[in-house]
Amino acid sequence: MDRIRMGKLSTEELKRLLKCVEKQPRIIVPPQPGYDSGVHLVNENECLVVSTDPCIGVPEEWFGWLLIHYAASDVALFGAKPRFCTNILLGPPETKAEVFVEIMKQVCAAAEELDMVVVTGHTGTYNGISAIVGACTAYGMVDKDKLITPGGSQSDDRVICTKRIGLETVVNLVLTHRALAESLFNVTHTRELQNLVKMQTCVKEASLLTEAAGIHAMHDTTEGGLVVALNEMATTSNLGFTVELEKIPILKEAQILQAHFTLSQNALLSISSTGTLLAAIAPKTADDALQKLRNYGVDASLIGVFTRDKKRLIQHGKKRMAFPKVAEDPYGRIMLKQ
Repeated sequence: MDRIRMGKLSTEELKRLLKCVEKQPRIIVPPQPGYDSGVHLVNENECLVVSTDPCIGVPEEWFGWLLIHYAASDVALFGAKPRFCTNILLGPPETKAEVFVEIMKQVCAAAEELDMVVVTGHTGTYNGISAIVGACTAYGMVDKDKLITPGGSQSDDRVICTKRIGLETVVNLVLTHRALAESLFNVTHTRELQNLVKMQTCVKEASLLTEAAGIHAMHDTTEGGLVVALNEMATTSNLGFTVELEKIPILKEAQILQAHFTLSQNALLSISSTGTLLAAIAPKTADDALQKLRNYGVDASLIGVFTRDKKRLIQHGKKRMAFPKVAEDPYGRIMLKQ
């Protein structure tokens, strides 16, 4: 079976793509690999954080909610409160207006929950499109001295991981392939997993961590999961890291998928996990931040440490091995049941 490839271009491909982007002094975070938002100065002290994300291949009944939260999460991870958004909804020619109306109701409800305002957008049907496609651009303001980026990690920072690796993939499988999910997880538990869709967002915990002392960097674990997120934080911060396998919170249902689809350890660590957040925080304040998250009902764990040594390691018991450099995200394969 050929390897199914979905999602972002490789780092080298992205660098080629971005060579033509002109540098401007007011753009303090330009488009670059490892950064899911861009930032430009509004005035001497304030920044506008901008993020745009696609939405495709998700359950229609959650399409609008996920569309808003994908982009809003990226803004929140930079320390800004998501305030405004624009949305694009495209569909094949046979798409009925009622489908767009229902999705837009979800968009408005999700935006209202986050105190965001829909500014503008575009909706239409086009030849060449085979399924509903959405794109949301979210905006948020933050003081320049409070901006957080994935490249801000410091040596000896502890690595916080919220929620559990594999949650997005498991929940989306349950929603789109009910029969398979029931055979793997049983009927009752499959129903319970359906109710976890709203965990596919980082807005709440990113906002909580933004207020914590000693927070230096945040990143979500979407495409490529933990492998991409940790490597991108290390690369952009010019650091290495050591994480402990036993401390990584992996959803037990993701491990069931690993056995069913014969996935490697790399694939399990690479599994798309939207809603799971990584944070780099000073060692003196890590425990307080963990407690704050837990007080607000957010599951969180300390899984490792960033190091001045550029080595990237994963520890299993007393054995240390090289952490995977390239992700093998099995999301596409699982969703296609191959």
